[in-house]
Amino acid sequence: MVASLYASPQVPIPFSKKTRVVRQATADGAEEKRSTRVTLKPGIDWHRRNFLAEVLIPSLFTRRSGKRAAPRFPKIRPGEICITWIGHASFLIQTHDRNILVDPNWAKWLKVIKRLKQPGIELHHLPDIDLVLVTHAHFDHLDRRTLRRIASDQPIVVPVGVGSLVHDLGFNIVHELDYWQTVPLDALKISLTPCHHWGARFLADLHRGFGGFVIEANGRSIFHCGDSAYFPGFKEIGERHDVEIALLPIGAYDPPSGREVHMNPEEAVQAFLELGAKKLVPMHYGTFRLGYEPLDEPLTRLLARAREAGIDHDVLVMTKAFRVNEANSEYGAPKKTKYDLEDRLLEFAVAVVELTDDLPNTRAGNHIAGQHLRCGTSTCGHHGWYHGSGR
Repeated sequence: MVASLYASPQVPIPFSKKTRVVRQATADGAEEKRSTRVTLKPGIDWHRRNFLAEVLIPSLFTRRSGKRAAPRFPKIRPGEICITWIGHASFLIQTHDRNILVDPNWAKWLKVIKRLKQPGIELHHLPDIDLVLVTHAHFDHLDRRTLRRIASDQPIVVPVGVGSLVHDLGFNIVHELDYWQTVPLDALKISLTPCHHWGARFLADLHRGFGGFVIEANGRSIFHCGDSAYFPGFKEIGERHDVEIALLPIGAYDPPSGREVHMNPEEAVQAFLELGAKKLVPMHYGTFRLGYEPLDEPLTRLLARAREAGIDHDVLVMTKAFRVNEANSEYGAPKKTKYDLEDRLLEFAVAVVELTDDLPNTRAGNHIAGQHLRCGTSTCGHHGWYHGSGR
């Protein structure tokens, strides 16, 4: 039996439908958080392009890429880590005795935005999850339906103001962190770091926090950036934390709003250099088309800029398994083939069901959710992992 994340054999709070949210005391740097928020003002000439016609409608007729494959996780010894990219910003991070999920999302639709690459592993192939981290409340990072299926009386860590979205899903405790705050969970240390983004799930909840996480375990450290535009704060993160592996977003840099809310690939390389990290793992591309750029453009630009900067051997593209000294640059763009009528009807039916995720807790809402869970979610393989024991 795996030991509890807490010192005592009992978790601090018995499981209940609505779990208590624990907010850390104000810590060094927390008061500076607001300066990193991106405003809601659209960019200049944002209205001159048509996201519906150029991106959303063509995506409906694009077949999801990915093949079904059961994962074969390596045996992890003390001091080693294993990182599996599930897709978009979702990662499974494993030590020899802990399994951590970051921003898990197995949804096929983000409301009207279709998932174009299947999750790397099927949800039922996951090992027992000891801890869940969510970087912010946006639908592509916080999927309540996925979290409800994962929740099994374990802790979850979120930014300040996000606890109210996850406290009723089945976690035994919700830790809310502000910038630079840390929560120790047995051998793990989880710290929230700043980013240049925004955290509202709807327009009326701008109070919700956002950030990235530094995960420290057994002398190893992983930085999950969450979502962020480029900003000078990466240098400070590198000064405060000895980052070994940086999981950095490289896509959605040409959004329909015209706002600067995500890094482009060249800025991700700059952020990596300022962090002083050892390895760069790109994410937030190739799964949901959230911007005008083609799905395969972010990785192409990243690898080109990495070669120019002389760090191409430090970029780990997670499309298959490799060890710390291997870099894989293979990438397969999804084929744009048309569904037959039956496939398209099934996709639209799933989309309608997933639109009910934010309904109130009513008999009708619970019935629809139950029907969806009984149908299950089909997930297919296209995953990679990092398995390393040192720097």
